[in-house]
Amino acid sequence: MSGAPFCFPTELPVVPRNVSLSPDVKSQPVISLACQAPPVGDAVESSAPIVDSTMGAEGGRRWRLLGWDPSAGFTVSFAFHLLLMMILALCTTGSSKPSQPVGLLTSVGPRETPDMGSAGGELSQTVRSIPTWSPVVDFDPTVISSELMEPTDLPSARVARSTRPSGLDSLVGVDLWLATDADVRGSLDGRGPNARGRLADGEGGSPASEEAVERALRWIAAHQHEDGGWRFNFAGSLCRGQCRHPGSNASGTAATAMALLPFLGAGYTHKEGEHKQVVANGIYYLIRHATLTPDGADLQQGTMYAQGLATIAFCEAYGMTKDPALREPAQRAIDFIVRAQDSKGGGWRYTPGSPGDMTVTGWQLMALKSGQMAGLYVPSPTMIAVQRFLRSVQTEEGAFYGYNNTQPRLTTTAVGLLCRMYTGWQRTHPPLEKGVVYLSRQGPAEDNIYHNYYATQVLHHWGGLRWEQWNLQMRDRLVADQATTGHESGSWHFAGDYGADEGGRLYSTALAAMTLEVYYRHMPLYRPAAFGSRP
Repeated sequence: MSGAPFCFPTELPVVPRNVSLSPDVKSQPVISLACQAPPVGDAVESSAPIVDSTMGAEGGRRWRLLGWDPSAGFTVSFAFHLLLMMILALCTTGSSKPSQPVGLLTSVGPRETPDMGSAGGELSQTVRSIPTWSPVVDFDPTVISSELMEPTDLPSARVARSTRPSGLDSLVGVDLWLATDADVRGSLDGRGPNARGRLADGEGGSPASEEAVERALRWIAAHQHEDGGWRFNFAGSLCRGQCRHPGSNASGTAATAMALLPFLGAGYTHKEGEHKQVVANGIYYLIRHATLTPDGADLQQGTMYAQGLATIAFCEAYGMTKDPALREPAQRAIDFIVRAQDSKGGGWRYTPGSPGDMTVTGWQLMALKSGQMAGLYVPSPTMIAVQRFLRSVQTEEGAFYGYNNTQPRLTTTAVGLLCRMYTGWQRTHPPLEKGVVYLSRQGPAEDNIYHNYYATQVLHHWGGLRWEQWNLQMRDRLVADQATTGHESGSWHFAGDYGADEGGRLYSTALAAMTLEVYYRHMPLYRPAAFGSRP
């Protein structure tokens, strides 16, 4: 995997005791999507095949039940006249040009936004067509909330007014996910100013952990660039080499999204809080660096990791504020993930359409989950397909997971179990319990915040004594390991982490801060706190 961006999975396989390495994966029927996204800058028309579900081996018999008899003379006459009418209709309408729908976006900089025309097609066979998100010319500040202001001294962000509905309104609130123990649509409710303190106290946080989060946010804010974004290598920021362990990955969208997520996780948005201008500038950076394609908003800059992270940032910011200026970018970023899915295996990897791996798939699934939390549209066939991928890398009926095969690893098991929680497995499912017991017995990793980030979420959703024991170790270790002196004060760096070299100190700090935000960042799935006032 040399040369591949964000090559997190470099750990040696950790094989649980009594785990069979022989996969027991049963093939399941799955709806295949045409999801391969074009390269950056290419505008390629695509469309999903239309499948006539009424036809098949007994199609003729079904037609006869509807009154169709091919041997009848009147039937032949009817078919002939119907065909003639259709030809006449095409002659009268075929020359008309489709109208160009107007949407919300910007893409400025060295990459050109392709001419969309009327391309785009439908996301699947079963959903309504969504109007194209068109390139824009003029900046119209009236469509942006007053809080989401133009960053100071930054290039003009261009946003166009949408002149027609997106077609998504009727789908908001429709639960396209499998049944789980909790109503996950309220999962962002813990980030409010009143809920945060209450949940931090009740779910296992401490004054020291909350102060560590605030120090981390101040460090991240101090490394924001003048263009509103972040870079893993710190070059061009005010750091000027004062912090060690810069990253090497070049994706500005990945770095910016990674930096934004801890602010959003702590309840800070572009509308309120002491960091609202920092958040607003970061959101504008992502909007300006999105490339519009027929498949949606491309935010990769070289890796699907960036696409997943940026989509989470858009969806969370929209879900927390309901700012209409963010609805279209968030939906279009989701659309791109849907089209980038491997149509055969159901997962995602570094480039669109490639056979999936567990780590990249984990970020894309959480991006789609964030979209569902925010009330955006996620097509159900995508979720059916991703479960096929999860089955292809599982062992022990889903208690343990590999990277892109059934060789179980510690970190990919944590990622896989969290994906299973969010795609419908209930707490009573035996393989889920077996996997949780294994993670809890292993305990937090000494120097791998990527694993700890995912495993902490799994244990928090699970709850009980296992969560309490895990939390005491994880929380206090992170607080103790945070830098407290010099320009590095408030940050972390984990040398053994999956992204230690490519993501560097910014990546480690963002993941560590989000791990300490676990008490309120997402409401627990399997416990009463996830249901509000319900018992």
